Amino acid sequence: MSDNKNTEFENAVKMMMQHVGEDPTREGLLDTPKRVRKAYEFIYGGYKEDPKEILSKALFTSSNDEMVLVKDIEFYSTCEHHLLPIIGRVHVAYIPDGKVVGLSKIPRVVNVFARRMQIQEQLTEQIADAIMDTIEPKGVAVVVQARHMCMEMRGVEKINSTTTSSALRGLFKKDDKTRAEFFSLINSPAGSRF
Repeated sequence: MSDNKNTEFENAVKMMMQHVGEDPTREGLLDTPKRVRKAYEFIYGGYKEDPKEILSKALFTSSNDEMVLVKDIEFYSTCEHHLLPIIGRVHVAYIPDGKVVGLSKIPRVVNVFARRMQIQEQLTEQIADAIMDTIEPKGVAVVVQARHMCMEMRGVEKINSTTTSSALRGLFKKDDKTRAEFFSLINSPAGSRF
């Protein structure tokens, strides 16, 4: 960001602090606008990344045609309606069709979309579509389970309620056995973590 844009952002943070009743000139808050700006640059870094580029750089030819599952990918996002945290985990599976992707790229794609202002339903769809469009597998399944601070910290104040969303593509949508295997695997106990 340019110095002018940085100053604009930091002034907006000062105004927000004043609006809620704080004194931005108080000793403990003097550097808060700069810290908030830097935190936002990190938290919303997903706008600067292209998930298809991330996936494309790590595609490998493979004869594997069985399910590949990356389970329990932790993520932190922000509710686009209240700018409050969404905290959860994602399970992503795909069935290769001649190509596999480097395993670390799947959590990276989750982060790209999570590090944007989001609603959970859209986050789920975006992850599935990016993998389906780029890897071109026989199928993709994504399940997101999350807590929404906009429901817990304000509004209905329902602590520990969890929202689950899913996006199924290809064989996961068409084939009952494939879908059942996926849900069985993501719902099985974790066991030892090696």
